[in-house]
Amino acid sequence: MCHPLMCFARRLFPPVWLVAGTLAGLLGVGAQAQAQPVAEAADTAAIYSNAQRWLDDALAGSASSLPLRMEVSVGELDRRLRLAPCDRVEPYIPPNVRLWGKSRLGLRCTQGSSKWNVFLPITVKAFGPAWVVKGLVQQGAVLSEDDAMAVEVDWAEFNSPIVANVSDWVGQTAVRMLSTGQALRQDMVRAAQVFQAGAQVRVLARGVGFEIATSGQAVSAGVVGHSARVRMDNGRIMTGEVLDSRTVGMVL
Repeated sequence: MCHPLMCFARRLFPPVWLVAGTLAGLLGVGAQAQAQPVAEAADTAAIYSNAQRWLDDALAGSASSLPLRMEVSVGELDRRLRLAPCDRVEPYIPPNVRLWGKSRLGLRCTQGSSKWNVFLPITVKAFGPAWVVKGLVQQGAVLSEDDAMAVEVDWAEFNSPIVANVSDWVGQTAVRMLSTGQALRQDMVRAAQVFQAGAQVRVLARGVGFEIATSGQAVSAGVVGHSARVRMDNGRIMTGEVLDSRTVGMVL
């Protein structure tokens, strides 16, 4: 049984990025255009303040159901731009942009003497529980519970999703050298290989109302949870899921 926050965090990571589905409602449409230089400049301080408020409200509404503490900081527009005064500046999320990590917010003037559209750099942080490496873990090493500890980190610091549950990284293999302080993410670990091609394996075949156990020879390497091919005694090659270090399951 995992901690409630960890159980919920696991559901955040379908192959689509972590919380992308939750923040999808924030996505908008827009097109990039150059701001027109004018003699009188718009109130940039008010633009920044309104953008910060809009982002805070948007993230507060989306993060209410997440085990994360969201923070957003607003950068600056190119100082060479002189934006025409505008009575109504509309914030929006550009296409294919997410409110996650280093991002940008679209700002367009919808009521003014001159319409303009610019992009404001922003940084979104999402603090939550994660597992951080202790010491050095060599590439190819199998991780154990002693290799990491639970701390709060910024999930949005990098694109690869956080590995939130112990069961998702213990027994996994490090794909590269890992060092102290690194938060475990999906691109750092992979399932460990449990047998080589040519190994004798147990084949557990299941069907409606029956189960048969037999043996065969692995034609491909076996990784728990992944598919492997097995040559049966009659010479037929079949594909099944690797269940453990010596068993391949098949559905007939």
